[in-house]
Amino acid sequence: MSGDAHQVGSGTSRSSRRSGIVLQTVLLASAIAAIAVLVAGLAAAPFVRAAAETEARGSLATLADVTTTFVDRRDSTGRGDRLLPRALQQILTQEQVTGYIVSADLGRPPELSERDLATLLAGGSISTTGQGPDGEPLLIEARPVIGGKGVVLVQPLAVAGQATGVFLVRIVSALALGLLIAVVIAYFAARRLSRPLRAARDVAHRMAEGERDQMLAPRGPAEVADIAEALNALNAALVSSEGRQREFLLSVSHELRTPLTAVKGYGEALADGVLPADEITGVGATVASEAQRLDRLVNDLLDLARLGAVDFHFDLTEVDLRELIVEAGQVWRDRCARVDVGFELQEPSGSGEILVQADGWRVRQIIDNLAENALRVSPAGSTIVFALHTDPALSGGRFAVLEVRDAGPGLSPQDLAIAFEPGALHERYRGVRPVGTGLGLALVARLASGMDGSATVTSTPGEGTSFWVRLPLVDR
Repeated sequence: MSGDAHQVGSGTSRSSRRSGIVLQTVLLASAIAAIAVLVAGLAAAPFVRAAAETEARGSLATLADVTTTFVDRRDSTGRGDRLLPRALQQILTQEQVTGYIVSADLGRPPELSERDLATLLAGGSISTTGQGPDGEPLLIEARPVIGGKGVVLVQPLAVAGQATGVFLVRIVSALALGLLIAVVIAYFAARRLSRPLRAARDVAHRMAEGERDQMLAPRGPAEVADIAEALNALNAALVSSEGRQREFLLSVSHELRTPLTAVKGYGEALADGVLPADEITGVGATVASEAQRLDRLVNDLLDLARLGAVDFHFDLTEVDLRELIVEAGQVWRDRCARVDVGFELQEPSGSGEILVQADGWRVRQIIDNLAENALRVSPAGSTIVFALHTDPALSGGRFAVLEVRDAGPGLSPQDLAIAFEPGALHERYRGVRPVGTGLGLALVARLASGMDGSATVTSTPGEGTSFWVRLPLVDR
């Protein structure tokens, strides 16, 4: 039941994540659009207000001109019992316009200043603002008429404000419609964007469950397409890595099975008492040799595992690399002589110490692994070379270089690329040439890297191979 509950919870979580990108995109787009609407509305309000006031002033000025025309016509002809036509009076009433006829005898309306009145009676037109008795802002338009008179039209500025409100309502309505459209577009855009992301998520889950035949077609924006390409590359890398791991495990299991079979067979023969007495010593030696081979293979596997752990410890001290290679050379000179292989030790001129910052035990392990590998592939009559270099042209100045060179069959350019991968050369050359466990070179590379150095290899097919290990010199 707990497992089922866990799966249900996981599905619910995935569902919420699936809707999350759409919801968040819509909310983000809505917030942006809302802010844009608010800013646009606030920015537009003063312009709309100014435009409405300008339009209201223009309309009032037109009414003043028309009113003046009718007043002039009536005063010049003396005909008509009405000062203004009924239609014009209705317009003035609807627009809340108050009109005055002024002259020197009739006096000044309260909205018009003495200065403006003098200007008007002198024949000038007036377009200004003022205040009513209650402080209400007003628009004032005045025009001179014949006979030393003038027409004054006064309109509350609030009338223009009514037009401003209409304009603002229309603008806000348009912006709200734009906001709605933006939300709809954001929803469909988010759905389209999330589709390849959901596909990538599903493929990633299937890859986590062990499926390796998953490929994504890059779709959508460049960044989303990059995710698909990255998952494809990851899948290919996993396929390659797991393939190498399978080959490595098969290789190791084969190496373990061979000595185990020998040990098991001889052990059963000894237990059954079927071996002649004069063969028991030889069988014991064979069993011990195979047990030693098993022990070395297991130790190599343990070292590789430990090197991948974060708590693997190197005891770094000042090590005299010259002394170390000389001691190792004495051992390997004897071993080479037993199989008719020559041995040569090349040291830098002088007798001074060559101090490196390293773990002496691990450096000796590197030398022994490289020497074991070289001796295995060296034909009788050839020579193995141990060389120590401090030449800046070879070492880069900050390193001492330990070289182990053989005259074996060599490696191809393709071999060089995988030389330090566990079991790679072993799998490639098993049954073709003498091979070891397939772990020694991998240990060399990782041990050198763990001491802030490096391991490289050069080779000429048919002429031999040189392995180079660089270790940091002690600063003096």
